[in-house]
Amino acid sequence: MKKTDSLKIMKIRVIICSMNKPKGLILSASGWRKIFTVSGNEEDSFPKIGKENAVIAMLAAEIFADYVIEKSGNKNPIIVCAIDTRPTGPSIADAVLRVFHAKGIVPRYLGIAPAPEIMACSIHYDGFLYISASHNPIGHNGIKFGLNNGGVLEGSENSKLADIFLKKWEEPGTAERLSELVKKCIPAELDWTYMNAVSAKKESAAYYHNFMMQVISASDNPATQQGVFAMMRAKAVSRKIDIVCDMNGSARTMSIDSAFFKECGITLHTINDTPGQIVHGIIPEGRNLDFCACELERLQASGCKNAVLGYMPDCDGDRGNIVYWDKKAKKAKVLQAQEVFALSVLSELAYGSWWNAGNPSYKPAVVVNGPTSMRIEEIAAAFGAEVFRAEVGEANVVNLAREKREAGYTVRILGEGSNGGNITYPESVRDPLNTIFAILRLLIMSSDDEKYPNLFKIWCKAKGIVNTRIPESVSISEILATIPKYSTTGTLEERAIMHIKTTDHSLLKKRFQKEFESDWNVKAEMLKKKYGIVSYQAVATNGTKETKGITDFSVSGKGGLKIIFFSDEEKKNPAAFIWMRGSGTEPVFRVLCDVKGANPDTEYRLLQWERELIEAADQAQS
Repeated sequence: MKKTDSLKIMKIRVIICSMNKPKGLILSASGWRKIFTVSGNEEDSFPKIGKENAVIAMLAAEIFADYVIEKSGNKNPIIVCAIDTRPTGPSIADAVLRVFHAKGIVPRYLGIAPAPEIMACSIHYDGFLYISASHNPIGHNGIKFGLNNGGVLEGSENSKLADIFLKKWEEPGTAERLSELVKKCIPAELDWTYMNAVSAKKESAAYYHNFMMQVISASDNPATQQGVFAMMRAKAVSRKIDIVCDMNGSARTMSIDSAFFKECGITLHTINDTPGQIVHGIIPEGRNLDFCACELERLQASGCKNAVLGYMPDCDGDRGNIVYWDKKAKKAKVLQAQEVFALSVLSELAYGSWWNAGNPSYKPAVVVNGPTSMRIEEIAAAFGAEVFRAEVGEANVVNLAREKREAGYTVRILGEGSNGGNITYPESVRDPLNTIFAILRLLIMSSDDEKYPNLFKIWCKAKGIVNTRIPESVSISEILATIPKYSTTGTLEERAIMHIKTTDHSLLKKRFQKEFESDWNVKAEMLKKKYGIVSYQAVATNGTKETKGITDFSVSGKGGLKIIFFSDEEKKNPAAFIWMRGSGTEPVFRVLCDVKGANPDTEYRLLQWERELIEAADQAQS
């Protein structure tokens, strides 16, 4: 792989007289992140990372190298390494690769690759190190660690690495020691790693392609996979579907998307498809989806009436939210994150009920995070599936799903509905291809041809929706009209984010409980009369554990705290919930409200009440 001149001559020699705790570094299960560009400006696209950030990258690599050597029992394990398209990625990767070589690790460097691809590839090796800050602004970067199970390290294992990192960071002479360590890196071996990146990338793309066949078909049998994809291709070719992708310069520009859709008989139109061509905000929500919507409308106006769906990934390509063409309104519309997840769950559960028809051991379940809308419970109930909730954080959801599979449940789909996208087993990370194909199934598997399952009809029957016209070519608008209606706070809305002074979240929630209970006694009659709320239940989510009916709100600690409101004293009919949690990757406190029905005014007022109580708790004295 071609390197910049600065990387060819780069020598890491660091002398830092005073080593304090790294400023701005957040060590969470979702990844270690900070602003890596040397200026410290999160919107700066300058590629240099500076000496201190180079030390952070080297120390992280050293700790992970030792961890993988111990876990694998191999003195020379193979670790896959890749970057997203952030400007600081190559410099961080160079520091990491030098340490790996010095430690005897055999690195497989892919260059730019999306997170789902490197994780699929890592199954064939001993682990992976991925350099990305996901949806954070361009000046940020970070590191994700994983072994060979296709997902990031469990929270407890990641915490062990974080503890070791902080201990070693504060040891005198850490920078000098790492500077001496990387001198053991043999230049010829490092050069070979870079030159072999093209071959390694082709291999990883092949692994990813084959893995997607398994994930989407729900089978590891090649013959079964072929049958499922042949069925989908036949329907896609007959239906004629075009899809738009706003790559926004993300890592998906270097992945399998175009070729994979072509194989499936679907035409993919891409915009902003040059790696690193990040032309607008990275997070695939809100106005950032307007670019994709505009391209969908442009295609429709130019006569491409088959363009009905679009998606935009974030920088590491593991998340993709959706826009769709509304035939009745004759315009492109953005699907809300909770709607995207709801459609994906609907599709996968309908597909699962067809696939497992007559299987007595089929015990379906869905795993979600705390702030996922309660509409998921309604959709799951239609298919006899249970819903389990974990704390916010992809690793928490993935680990809870593993626990439930070990308990005998079939957990085909999981994810964080509050963020959009989904994880489809056996994958352990969100993937826009999974989301797109879940929705595509609903669109193309919708005729009365007995050779193919009619997933929309399966859903309507399961939900008890009668006298509904089920057209041969169902649209997303028609499917959306059948899903349970809820009003939910969007995660990108200004009112969904708070900045608080109290750093002890247990203390904050203890104060919040006092404010809430006092206000409840005053407002109980008003809540009953105006919103039909007559009782409540407090729930904590910590890691993979959900505890209902807590009497001490502070036990939720840094995890999620939810107050579920019911329309009955028996607490059988939830009407709404408010939720709160401090972010693990950003210095903010997140809040959300979910209300049954199309009741945006109720959602607004309940969230405002929650915010007022939190502000009062933040200002209170213990």
